[in-house]
Amino acid sequence: LAKHPEIKALMKPDYNLIWVVVLMVLAQLTAFYLVKDLDWKWVVFWAYVFGSCISHSMTLAIHEISHNSAFGNSKAMWNRWFGIFANLPLGLPYSISFKRYHMDHHRYLGGDGIDVDIPTNFEGWFFCTRFRKFIWIVLQPFFYAIRPLCINPKPITRLEIINLLAQLTFDVAIYYLWGVKSMFYMLAGSVLGLGLHPISGHFIAEHYMFLKGHETYSYYGPLNLLTFNVGYHNEHHDFPNIPGKSLPLVKKIAAEYYDNLPQYNSWIKVLYDFVMDDTISPYSRMKRQLKGEVKQD
Repeated sequence: LAKHPEIKALMKPDYNLIWVVVLMVLAQLTAFYLVKDLDWKWVVFWAYVFGSCISHSMTLAIHEISHNSAFGNSKAMWNRWFGIFANLPLGLPYSISFKRYHMDHHRYLGGDGIDVDIPTNFEGWFFCTRFRKFIWIVLQPFFYAIRPLCINPKPITRLEIINLLAQLTFDVAIYYLWGVKSMFYMLAGSVLGLGLHPISGHFIAEHYMFLKGHETYSYYGPLNLLTFNVGYHNEHHDFPNIPGKSLPLVKKIAAEYYDNLPQYNSWIKVLYDFVMDDTISPYSRMKRQLKGEVKQD
């Protein structure tokens, strides 16, 4: 910032995010209706080909919203309510809890017992062969859901209860209106999109140490168009209050800080390398023993 104070001008909400999220919710509602009378093979096909992409993209919209990118820091609660709305087509309550844990990830990156992005000791010990690492990738959504309860359980908040009740109401409405195939499409799309899917390469690309001494990596490939530029990950951790839309400008303005860092151009290759490289496993993360006072959401 001292060298490039113009970056401060990028620290503002991205109001376009609101309309993108609304359109994504409407797209999924349309899909729920269209799949209700299809044969099961086509429900599964569209859940993976279309629903999974929208669902994973929506989780990254929720990531943006957790940083108050939709309405700004001055309207933090508006962002929380909007996150609950964005959560609806995913089928499982997620938004409020994600925000609480994700702020810890930014404040205490790699903090042992705090940052639930770090795999458990069991994951590192068990998923150590190529086949088991492949299974671990398939099961990633389950580990991300269970890991907070094992590593850093937190008391349930009022907003999390509201998130749960809103989600249950929505799910019951979808089942009542359009039946089990629409429900399956919604839930399968979320699970498939966060598991063995090209976009899921970002989970591993962001912080797994393929090169010693480098614990955060950026990806500059085309899938950023579907993921609100989450691939600009070094830039995001440097400036978490800048919306994803503006992160390419951060890289352009401060190119001397980013261009020479290790980077990726393919999330699919990241998944392949993770499975096939015997030196990489869920243990390949930087873990820190935190000192001093720890303040969590």
